[in-house]
Amino acid sequence: MNDPNGMVYVDGTYHLFYQYNPMANVWGNMSWGHATSPDMIHWTEQAVALTRDELGDIFSGSAVIDKDNTAGFGAGAMVALYTSADKYQQQSLAYSTDGGKTFSRYTANPVIKNEDDNLRDPKVFWHEDSKQWIMTLAKGWKMGVEFYGSTDLKAWNHLSTFFVDLTKAGRPSLQWECPDLLQFGDKWVLLVSVNPGGPKIGSGMMYFVGQFDGKEFKADDLDYPLWFDYGMDNYAGVTWSNTGDRKLLIGWMNNWSYAGDVPCSPWRSAMTLPRELKLTTFNDKPLLCCPVVSEIDKIASQWQDVSTEALPLDEKKSAYQLRINVCMDKNSTITLSNSSDEKFVIEIYASDRSLAVKRSGATGKTFGNFSIPSIQAPLNVEGDHVEIDLFVDQSSVEILSKDGAMSMTNLVFPQSIYDNLTMTNSDCTAKVRALSRIW
Repeated sequence: MNDPNGMVYVDGTYHLFYQYNPMANVWGNMSWGHATSPDMIHWTEQAVALTRDELGDIFSGSAVIDKDNTAGFGAGAMVALYTSADKYQQQSLAYSTDGGKTFSRYTANPVIKNEDDNLRDPKVFWHEDSKQWIMTLAKGWKMGVEFYGSTDLKAWNHLSTFFVDLTKAGRPSLQWECPDLLQFGDKWVLLVSVNPGGPKIGSGMMYFVGQFDGKEFKADDLDYPLWFDYGMDNYAGVTWSNTGDRKLLIGWMNNWSYAGDVPCSPWRSAMTLPRELKLTTFNDKPLLCCPVVSEIDKIASQWQDVSTEALPLDEKKSAYQLRINVCMDKNSTITLSNSSDEKFVIEIYASDRSLAVKRSGATGKTFGNFSIPSIQAPLNVEGDHVEIDLFVDQSSVEILSKDGAMSMTNLVFPQSIYDNLTMTNSDCTAKVRALSRIW
């Protein structure tokens, strides 16, 4: 699996469609897999929703609830817009009138014709001020985002093109993918995934802050790129539609630099934990925060203070959330390890208030260019103490500073889950709680 697609909330259910190969654990036969959840935490896999047709593979896209029947498929229909990918990348439509169980293809597909292989990943939302549906489309290797408008989800008009030249930032050639335009009060945020060229190497997510008037998005004059996640493995993240004021995102937890080599069988790839987006300011500049959703409490046990190196986990050594309060008067080293002497090391630097992790053969299994000597991030928080959350699973560590002000998501492949903790700074304190399975 890879990109999350068609994410929509309706009648108490979160729908997560996603890029999926039903036939193998390598990329190909692109279809929309489907899973549902009452809370974004407990998931049930459903039947594959969309598979290849005469227009090509089913690439990424989005879904909306057409409550006013603008498209004519029925009030409350679930309408999916996606990229049909063959020789060209064109935009197509399918709709469901049974709550996402089955979909019918629109007979006049594609709804946006194209004679290029660089126009994809439609993300659609209703813009109340201009009384129209807005679609964002990524231009791939041609870079930039195209905006389209429609009153019926079927006939689309080109509105504008957005592009910021990142040459001065040393990133002149990036493949732009999976855009998402979101409103936060009087500001708008445009999320864009880029590959290659994340914060370190390979895949990453950046964002722009500015204004949208129903036709054009204009970015504020800031020092771009702004990175959404500083780790190696958070890509193609987009938000659920129809969730009211909450902006809820999930990302693909992998990296195109090695996605096909990740040592997993029979499955390969996973999603990040869901996040709730909040636009704040830090040092007088906008900052997009992404704390894990509060619904995580539903699978969490009671907090326990950590008083020994051995974490107080259950016999199953399940996933866990580790919360560390770091004293910022000096540098600190936080080390997670297991009985095989595999280690995941986190360095906290007090002087510039930053964090770095190492991923190497000491961390666990490596392959290709999976090893990274140092993955760095600003903590984006003030104070004498910094609170850091680590969500640790069998093959991933998601690190967030307080309230999601910094996010760093990384895959790891130790022989067993890290179940020991050491800290060089004696003023640091920690507590942990177990997280039960979501399936």
